[in-house]
Amino acid sequence: MHALDLPLAEPVSLAQRRKREADKLAKRLRHQVGKAIADFGMIEDGDKVMVCLSGGKDSYTMLDVLLQLQKKAPVSFSLTAVNLDQKQPGFPEHVLPDYLRTLGVDFHIIEQDTYSVVSRVIPEGKTMCSLCSRLRRGALYTYAEQHGFTKIALGHHRDDLVNTFFLNLFFHAKLSGMPPKLLSDDGKHVVIRPLAYVREDDIEAYAEAKGFPIIPCNLCGSQENLQRKQVKKMLAQWEKESPGRIETMSRALGDIRPSQLSDPTMFDFLALGRRGDGASPDAHAWLAGDATPAE
Repeated sequence: MHALDLPLAEPVSLAQRRKREADKLAKRLRHQVGKAIADFGMIEDGDKVMVCLSGGKDSYTMLDVLLQLQKKAPVSFSLTAVNLDQKQPGFPEHVLPDYLRTLGVDFHIIEQDTYSVVSRVIPEGKTMCSLCSRLRRGALYTYAEQHGFTKIALGHHRDDLVNTFFLNLFFHAKLSGMPPKLLSDDGKHVVIRPLAYVREDDIEAYAEAKGFPIIPCNLCGSQENLQRKQVKKMLAQWEKESPGRIETMSRALGDIRPSQLSDPTMFDFLALGRRGDGASPDAHAWLAGDATPAE
């Protein structure tokens, strides 16, 4: 008997492998963004969503995935890409409009010279991010209110949420972070972060595969000693030593136990296991060694 001559499988080209990987990545991102939207009630029927587009990989990815989900979403909503031109020297003003026109998406460019304000107010060598962020947020919130947007979408991802938690813990002595959905302090705006479940590494790979026209931020890009960069470096080292640690910490942000922390405004420790109705000695009495309530 002769062995059957079976046809050899055709080798998969590098381009084909890359396409398969890109398709799998796109599917994963759609799933993660769709799950975040569902878990936190980010988008409702009839919403006007303002997608804040900076020209970075995160906001490009957010817009791209939202446009894909919009086609098959269980609710009807509109998307408008909005960019704030902060008048940074050398900013390529044509890049975003040219790109957005190719998508056929509704967009608007806000022009506001926050660069001059930040450069004038912040001493040379000091961190500009905080003031820049406040001015940018104010301009975007004002535009959203003036044009009736019901949701403001920001491109913060999973790693940003974890990073912000540790930034606040280490440098501001508080347990707070960056929630996937937020009502602004004045109650006028609902901010959503559709990329809340998405890894930064996946966003980088997706942006590269899609060939987004990335615009770097030159205002503060040279400031190497930022606190956020210190925390990011620490988390990267942790992830290298124990892969999956960032994901674990991300899940922990959604499993808060107030009674197992120390904030008396979140849990009534004074009433816990208390016997009797008498007044408790105040702090001054304890510090003075007087166990009786002050008169």
